[in-house]
This record gives sequence, structure tokens and C-alpha cells, in this order.
Amino acid sequence: MNRTGQTPIRIGRIDYTNVWPVFHYFPETRWGERVQIERQVPSELNRAMAEGRIDLGAISSYSYAEHADQYWLLPNLSVCAYGRVNSIYLFHRGPLEELRHGLVATASTSASSVNLFRIMMRRYLDCSPQEVSMKPDLNTMMNAADAALLIGDDAIKATWMNEREGLYQQTDLGELWRLHTGHWMVFAVWALRKEAAAAKPELIEDIYEALLTSKHQSLSHIAPLVDKAMQRIGGTEAFWHAYFQGLQYGFGEPQQAGLLTYYQYAWEEGLLERQTTLNFWRPGVPSQTEGER
Repeated sequence: MNRTGQTPIRIGRIDYTNVWPVFHYFPETRWGERVQIERQVPSELNRAMAEGRIDLGAISSYSYAEHADQYWLLPNLSVCAYGRVNSIYLFHRGPLEELRHGLVATASTSASSVNLFRIMMRRYLDCSPQEVSMKPDLNTMMNAADAALLIGDDAIKATWMNEREGLYQQTDLGELWRLHTGHWMVFAVWALRKEAAAAKPELIEDIYEALLTSKHQSLSHIAPLVDKAMQRIGGTEAFWHAYFQGLQYGFGEPQQAGLLTYYQYAWEEGLLERQTTLNFWRPGVPSQTEGER
């Protein structure tokens, strides 16, 4: 509880550049102690949402599927791409087929990406490599394994190093997914715990509108985000313009179809215990029951 004795709405923010457009203009202090921001990597936010320590936020799309009975999805918000995502890379020495019985080092920061990798390996490449979880450092991972899976800003920086030194082949998993399925891939969604939606519907709606406004402002004027990325992470203006323009942040029918395909394949491959539907929160509906989905 805060100093007023009230429990704030706790918002989870993935601390990666790929969600910056949704948060860049978000007025974190508008609601005072009524809203609290938590910044962590996707895996930590996934866990915090599942345990009820965060009420609303950007989580791995895979984590939504694991807890779909507890969450609503926020409409019109996701991190997705149709093809190259430029921040989820598999680094490998030879053809992907050589990983059939190899060892792959994975950074345990995103359940969506790790399970996307498993789906692609099993379903399309007839590969079942062993996995070892490691800290996200490309050289350390490649010294210990045959391939390395990196995501987010770690993947971006690793590609810059790899392109300078030319050590490894690199495969963009978003592009691999599009080539084999023809679908969009949704990597992160904005989810809302159902009890928070019921307890504070007006505050939730205000927060949601602020997230949408931030997204629209950012995408209509991307230069401040490009400058911020160059200062914090490095890289060129051209790279960051292309990066932010390559990602999409909506959640329309094509994106939903891609995500449902991902969930179906994850279930068929034994990576999810049950099939998953997309249950959206509806602004302005004070009581949202099972029958109103």
C-alpha cells in the first residue's frame, strides 16, 4: 500500500527499446501514488504478473497463454513484426540443420522467443537440440555451445559486434517464422489482471488511453526515440529508424491470427498445456464476465 493506505496499480515495463514507443510519452507521474512503475526484463515481469505483484503491463505473449484465465488482453497494443524483427537472433556457425543434435545457449529473458525457437527447430527443421541457459553474452555462449539465442538490446549489440568481426551466421527468428508460416509474429502483449480491472475500472481506462496516446505520439514523431537509443545503446540514426519502423505496435486481425497460430503450434509441440484463446478487456464495460468475451 502507499502512504494513503491504498493499493496502487502496478505497471510492468519491459526495459528494452522495443517497447519504448508505448511508454516514451506515458505520463508516469500523472496519478501520483495511485500508479507504480516496475522495470524489469520480460522473464521477471512474466513472473511478477503471474504472482500478482504487477497488475498491468507488457509481458511475453507466451506468458499470456500460460495464464490466460487470469488476464485480459489490452486491445490495440503489442510488439509484433511481419518478418524481420532485428532483435531476436540465433547465432550459429553452420547451417541450421547442423543443430539437430547440438547444444544451444539461450538467454532466459523471453519465454516467447525461446519457444518460438523450439517450434521452428522441431516443426520445420527436424531438429531437437539440447539447451543451456546462460547470461546474454555472445562470445561466452558460443564458447560453450554450438549456437546462441539472444533477444532485445543484447541481440542488437551482438549483431553489431558480429557484423564487424564476421564470426557467425545469424538468423532472425521473426523472418524465419514469416518464411515458414506467412504470419505475423507477436512477441509481447499488454495484459491486465482481472481482479485489477474489476477493482479500479476508471483508473485502468485512464491508463490505457494514456498508453495509446503515447504510442501514437511516438510513432508520428520517432526522432526523439532514435536520439535516446543512440545515446543509451549506440548505433546509427539509420539503424534505429529502420528498427522502430520495422516493429509494429497494433493488435489487429492479422496479428491475432499469427499469435493464435503460434499458440496452436506450441500446444501441438507440447510447449503449452492447453489451447489458448484471446480474451480482450473492453473499455467502458464495468463488469466483464466470461460470457462477455
